[in-house]
Amino acid sequence: MKKIETKQEYIDYVDQKSPNSPILKNCFNAFWVGGLICSIGQIIFDFCEFKGLDETTCSTIVSITLIGIAALLTALNIFNKIGKFAGAGSLVPITGFANSIVSPAIEYKSEGYVMGVGGKMFTVAGPVLVFGISASVLVGIISLFFMQ
Repeated sequence: MKKIETKQEYIDYVDQKSPNSPILKNCFNAFWVGGLICSIGQIIFDFCEFKGLDETTCSTIVSITLIGIAALLTALNIFNKIGKFAGAGSLVPITGFANSIVSPAIEYKSEGYVMGVGGKMFTVAGPVLVFGISASVLVGIISLFFMQ
């Protein structure tokens, strides 16, 4: 093996050894899987509307159902396979949020329900919640002062 002496030689070596990522295929898979998840949500919504429920209740039922399905698929180790195939297509919708809650809960179950599940469940989703809620409060305060 040749000794790598410069930064450019190292970059060339890494480029040679690294596999090429099929970007177009990955984008296509993310697009259709994300679209499929959203279509399933729309089917659930339309079914609830057909049953005579109001729009707010239909939206709530869709969210709860998609979260439940994603949590179940995560527990059965199926969601990870979907995530490897679809990438962001499976993680961007609400199903990705459910996966980010359930995965650490399953992983740290052996440490107990309080310090394991309870303490580690929000390690992935916690920062998203904190900054999302903080941003929404900040936007709310700004809109309160400037929208009057």
